[in-house]
Amino acid sequence: MPDDISYRWRAPVTDAELFDLTTSHGGRPQRGWWDRIRPHSLGWVSARLPDGALVGFVNLAWDGDAHAFVLDTKVRPDHQRRGIATQLVARATDAAREAGCEWLHVDFEEHLRAFYFDACGFRSTDAGLIALRSA
Repeated sequence: MPDDISYRWRAPVTDAELFDLTTSHGGRPQRGWWDRIRPHSLGWVSARLPDGALVGFVNLAWDGDAHAFVLDTKVRPDHQRRGIATQLVARATDAAREAGCEWLHVDFEEHLRAFYFDACGFRSTDAGLIALRSA
């Protein structure tokens, strides 16, 4: 784990920072997204450099009770493969456990399978999915 990264639970993160972080790895951000989503979150973990630059983020949505959901795990491309995402998810896992959640869910694309199963400790389970919009 890089020594120069600080991880914080529910620390302030701006919509502009998340727009920039999402853009950095080729995502399609929308202005105002974070301001709309934040009230529905159990919390989030941010990863910052000593100068305060946001280099990583993960959001935890929840149902208000037993289920939490890992969403929007992001790390700047120039900081990937350093264990930052693994730390983000580990800290989010701890926070969900401390909040009394019984289950932590994650959906991911096939190329992230090894990350979530091997690095983060998720296990495969039966689930269902309905695509509500065409790609």
